[in-house]
Amino acid sequence: MLIQEQMSLEEKLAVLSDAAKYDVSCTSSGVDRKGKKGMLGNAVSAGLCHSFAADGRCISLLKILFTNQCIYDCRYCINRRSNDVVRTAFTPDEVCTLTMEFYRRNYIEGLFLSSGILHSPDYTMDLIYQALQKLRGQYRFNGYIHVKAIPGADPVIIEHVGLLADRMSVNLELPTAQGLKSLAPSKSRSRILAPMRQIQRGISTQRTEIIPYKRGQRFVPAGQSTQMIVGATPENDYQMIKVAEALYRNYDLKRVFYSAFVRVNDDSSLPALPGGPPLLREHRLYQADWLMRFYGFGADELLTEKQPHFNVLLDPKCDWALRHMEMFPVEINRADYSTILRVPGIGVKSAKRIIAARKGAVLDFTDLKKMGVVLKRAVYFITCRGRMMYSMKMDQSFITSQLVGEEHKKVWDIGSSDCYRQISMFDDGWLAPPPTAQDVRTAVFGQM
Repeated sequence: MLIQEQMSLEEKLAVLSDAAKYDVSCTSSGVDRKGKKGMLGNAVSAGLCHSFAADGRCISLLKILFTNQCIYDCRYCINRRSNDVVRTAFTPDEVCTLTMEFYRRNYIEGLFLSSGILHSPDYTMDLIYQALQKLRGQYRFNGYIHVKAIPGADPVIIEHVGLLADRMSVNLELPTAQGLKSLAPSKSRSRILAPMRQIQRGISTQRTEIIPYKRGQRFVPAGQSTQMIVGATPENDYQMIKVAEALYRNYDLKRVFYSAFVRVNDDSSLPALPGGPPLLREHRLYQADWLMRFYGFGADELLTEKQPHFNVLLDPKCDWALRHMEMFPVEINRADYSTILRVPGIGVKSAKRIIAARKGAVLDFTDLKKMGVVLKRAVYFITCRGRMMYSMKMDQSFITSQLVGEEHKKVWDIGSSDCYRQISMFDDGWLAPPPTAQDVRTAVFGQM
């Protein structure tokens, strides 16, 4: 594997941005930092540009690998050592140039930097540190930066990078140690968890210490995240959400990302995918993850060892409600916040609005609709003033048939989307249909 050193910066960008497309663990910033005099850029806690590719991947960041060279031979990875692909690497100065030039043109608002392993974890992590040090110091870049911590790298380098980055992530890759051993034998679970623990402790220490690391510096202020591949190994949904629950509890992660397995290598150890990447399964895992993070659900409530997979026809919240019909219907004007939050069709914001509004009035179904409640789902599980919206029998089979009908189109959209095409910052016309003749005429003559 020889690195192509004579490539232009544009050619390197084409190779290393394409090589980064299967890493999904980038999202809105989660950090709020205002602009500073003498520096360029800021970071907004509500997110960056909120521009996403068709598969949900955020494209408001310059998303690149430092290098696609790698010393490992992970069976599932396009950049594995044994693959015959063009290899190249940026220099720290080239990463800075790209970030600043894209930012000045308003293409991006931040940087997502991951990497293969060039020579060794220490050597690669040090190159990444040099790039961030120049961005923050020499180029005075104050925008959002998300960096991958490389397992096996010197903890001192990881700490230095953590003082320059907003968010760091360490990819768990596969949910169990056995899965990792079968498809990535050069990696180990303990080696992956070590930098994750270091980052968690650094963030925790900063919260409790009166004196920060250095004046004006914070250690990974937007927290850390990780990614698991879905469908490359035989783990079921229950095992995956149990792992995610443990990571949230023990490592204070901000987010666990799930990436549907794409068979990019012809390898007998990899599963066949006659139906393509398991996108619906990935979608259900994200829905369940949301329920655990914001709705107070535990993994054991959503699935069990006897029922280890999510229902393909129903979202996890509706599926849970139908399995616990003894808890419904819920009287909206009396139920507490946690109970209301478990009603299908009611989210965090609408639940808070309900609690606030009923202090001064008795709510009805019309009021709930104005608050953002999705009555198409909620109507089967709630009462207002002791009455349901329609006269119906609380029959599990009937309610299931109604909810499945509504969910069917969403499931088809997920399974039929062409979402693994890498989006280009310069050519996104494929996302929209071509203009009609009427559109052309109105544009030419200035009619609105």
